[in-house]
Amino acid sequence: MSEFVLVAGAWLGSWAWDEVVPGLRAAGHGAHPLTLTGLAEKKGIAAGQQTHVQDIVDEVERLGLRDVVLVGHSYSGIPVGQAAERLGDRLAHVVFVDSSVPADGESFASAWWEGPEKLETPIRENGGFWAPLTAADCEGQDLTAEQTARLVGGSTPHPGATLTEPAVLTRPLGGLPVTYVKCLLDGDEPGADVAELLNSEHWRLVTIETGHWPMFSRPGELAAILHRAAVGD
Repeated sequence: MSEFVLVAGAWLGSWAWDEVVPGLRAAGHGAHPLTLTGLAEKKGIAAGQQTHVQDIVDEVERLGLRDVVLVGHSYSGIPVGQAAERLGDRLAHVVFVDSSVPADGESFASAWWEGPEKLETPIRENGGFWAPLTAADCEGQDLTAEQTARLVGGSTPHPGATLTEPAVLTRPLGGLPVTYVKCLLDGDEPGADVAELLNSEHWRLVTIETGHWPMFSRPGELAAILHRAAVGD
C-alpha cells in the first residue's frame, strides 16, 4: 500500500498524529509522522522554511520510501507542497489538511488573513518565535477538554523564520495529484488560492465536519479520508 509521511502544523511535532497512525497501519499502509526542525523534541534548533522542506525530503530518502503520500496540515502545507515537487517518482499523492499552500516567492506570513504585519510583529516581539497555542485558540473547534489540554500542553514555540521566508517552486502546484481536506468548523470554504487550484483536474476537495485539528478531534475519520485519498476512492 502507500507510505504516508505526516507533517503537523505550527507548534506541533510527530506526536500530533498518534491517534491517526494506527488507523493507517490497520489499513495496510506505512505511517511515518515527522517532527520538523525546531519543534517538539527538536526545539531549540534553528530553522528556516527551506530547513523544513529539506526535513521532509530527507525523511523520505532516509527511509527509502516509494509510493509516498505527503500529508501537510495547516502551516506545514507550505513545506510539504515544496517537498512534493522534489520527490520525483517517489511521490504518489499529496493531502493538504486545512492547510496553507505555497506560492513561489510568497511566505506563510505574506498570506496571513489579517495582513503580514499582524503576524510578523508578535514574532519579533517574542524573540523570533510564534507563541504556542492557548486554550482560547481551540474554542469552537470540536475539541474535548482533554484534547484541548493535550494539544495546548504539547505545543512549542514555532521558529519565526519558517513563517516569513518565501517559498520556492519550480512548477505550478496544480499539476500535483492532490486531495484538499477542508475542516468546516474552521470556515466553510477554502481560501481563494486553494479554490483556484481546485479547478485543476488533478485536485479534489473533501470536507470534514470538525475543527482545524482533526488529528485530535476526529482521528479515525481523518485516517479513513487519508486511506481513500491514497487508493483513489
